[in-house]
Amino acid sequence: MSADVHGSLDWLELRRAGVDAAQVVDFSVNVNPFGPSPKVREAILAVDISAYPDRRALLLCEALAVHNGVGFENILTGNGTAELVWLVAQAFLRPGKRALIFGPTFGEYRRAAAAMGATVYEQNATPPDFEISLPVWMESIYQIQPDVVFLCNPNNPTGVCLPERQIRMLQGACPAHTLFVLDEAYRAFYHGELFAPPLEGNGVVLRSMTKDFALAGLRLGYAIAEESTLQALRRFQPPWSVNAVAQAAALAAVDDLNYYEDSLRKLRSVTHDFKNALMGKGAQVIPGEMHYFLIRMTHTSVPHFRKELLQRGINVRDCASFGLPQYIRLGTRLPAENQKLVDVWHLLESG
Repeated sequence: MSADVHGSLDWLELRRAGVDAAQVVDFSVNVNPFGPSPKVREAILAVDISAYPDRRALLLCEALAVHNGVGFENILTGNGTAELVWLVAQAFLRPGKRALIFGPTFGEYRRAAAAMGATVYEQNATPPDFEISLPVWMESIYQIQPDVVFLCNPNNPTGVCLPERQIRMLQGACPAHTLFVLDEAYRAFYHGELFAPPLEGNGVVLRSMTKDFALAGLRLGYAIAEESTLQALRRFQPPWSVNAVAQAAALAAVDDLNYYEDSLRKLRSVTHDFKNALMGKGAQVIPGEMHYFLIRMTHTSVPHFRKELLQRGINVRDCASFGLPQYIRLGTRLPAENQKLVDVWHLLESG
């Protein structure tokens, strides 16, 4: 359980542990803790759930296209970025193809690529700071000649963010046949911008509205790419992938950008205070600019520590599935929730 592929609450695990899910503060996810705009809640209540949704999410695609400065034909919505990752794998990978993943990172890239029978290569940054060597990463592209490259930026779970210039250099190092997949699920938390122009040519940008817009329960993401690339993905996408409630919520969210921009500004301040409080209790926080961050555990095993926290109503992310068994990942919550973790941390570390 603790080494599961994703964060969030595992209700079966909680039931077996005798823990009430309603009483757990979930630090294992990286969602905007200030929640969705009030307009989103109003829009959800107005949805006619007896009617089928627009199978192409046309109104949402048009709105996202305007904000990102592209045509609506360059937008494909999906059931979270996880679905889009799988669509990429289904459309562009098969036995004999090669996928290159820059990590340690989101495990769905490997799972999807391996499921399609592709050969999977990983080029990982190393502790303690997870800084990357751009020449080494570019050399791995030259040597492997991948068919698909997966890059998460800002990266999950390390929080490292490459500048735009280095991303362009990595994309430029790819052969003409390579699809360069840039997962920007956390871009807004770093740059403060909810939208941005896409990559060109062989690039696909993935964005997650579940994180910055706090719509995790509705599962919503979108891809920006050339029309021909998105047509290849659509061939594998189930009909009605994005339901009517998710479409309505997303349209309401992009109609209230001031709310989200303000929440992102507040989150930076709250994260700063949270990190400092934990470091004041002796936690080995890995430096970074994101609202989520790694902590290296030295005095106890991660599974044991996580279990102790869960019994006290706190869920954290065991990073074993990232290949980092000595680390946990925390996503910043609201100040009172953060203080609860700080207090419990001090209790466990001193006890």
